[in-house]
Amino acid sequence: MTTKGLLLTGIGIAIGALAGYTYYFYVGCASGTCAITSKPLNSTLYGALLGGLVFNMFVKETKK
Repeated sequence: MTTKGLLLTGIGIAIGALAGYTYYFYVGCASGTCAITSKPLNSTLYGALLGGLVFNMFVKETKK
């Protein structure tokens, strides 16, 4: 993977983590039984994973 690809994926991870924590903070889970949104660490990591995957879709691979 190129440096540009790593940078784009890293930005996606950061944005996703921020979005995941923001979702936990404002929406969260009132009962505490939700698997993803019951703890801030879970929702932050899940958001980071999804953000990295979404932003990684935009990385173009070079043909050899």
